[in-house]
Amino acid sequence: MRLDRVDHPTVYGTRAKIGVIVPPANTANEAEWARMTPPGVTIHAARMPLHLDTMSEAGKAALHADLARYAGDLARYAGDLALASVDLIAYGCTAGSLVNPVESLADFMTERTGRPAVTTAQALVEAMRALGATKIALGTPYDASLNAHEVRFLADHGIAVVHEEGFGYGAGGPQEHRNIARIRPEEVYALARRVDRADAEAILLSCTDLATLDVIERLEAECGKPVVSSNTATFWFALRRAGIGDRLDGFGRLLREH
Repeated sequence: MRLDRVDHPTVYGTRAKIGVIVPPANTANEAEWARMTPPGVTIHAARMPLHLDTMSEAGKAALHADLARYAGDLARYAGDLALASVDLIAYGCTAGSLVNPVESLADFMTERTGRPAVTTAQALVEAMRALGATKIALGTPYDASLNAHEVRFLADHGIAVVHEEGFGYGAGGPQEHRNIARIRPEEVYALARRVDRADAEAILLSCTDLATLDVIERLEAECGKPVVSSNTATFWFALRRAGIGDRLDGFGRLLREH
């Protein structure tokens, strides 16, 4: 017999269904979230154009040359995920969410969809607050201009970057973004060790397309401080906002203790 099952839970995602919007070339976000997802939670992804039109222009840190087009895309892809009855929508892009007020993009998605929402930039701020870290070391795949923009954004939220370094991708245009997911874990490990400083209370590995899960635990053990990535922070914040309080082992102190 066919019934209207609108009030019944879906077969999968019985505890929570989380939607995530990722940039077109991103292949690390979904892969790393899949490794971390606890039982009863499912992940549902959409791909949205990356609005970093001015990234390659020397001396500029503005990330959204066409705010109307950006807002339209965000509303469209968040709306697509809402049709899957997700419990929360995450915008899984670091560079694209480094805007102030930090809650503005999440609030916009909620207004358009009626669903709770979070962004990576928002998650990074909340993760550092949860860890009590106000001075951090920053490693990214980005070029100097985008790194400087992220440093300013973090400073606006009470997080001082004591040292930063990037792999330099982005200066040559968006076509360089596909290289980020090709950065090997050993290269990420070496970058984290280079940026770490004695006065840094945590290490942040920024960018949701950067593969970090294989090195986080090793780095924490060797450096004696929390190591957070864009993916672990966004996943942690999305889980908590969706009402999932599971403590997860193997992915760093943030997901294990907070």
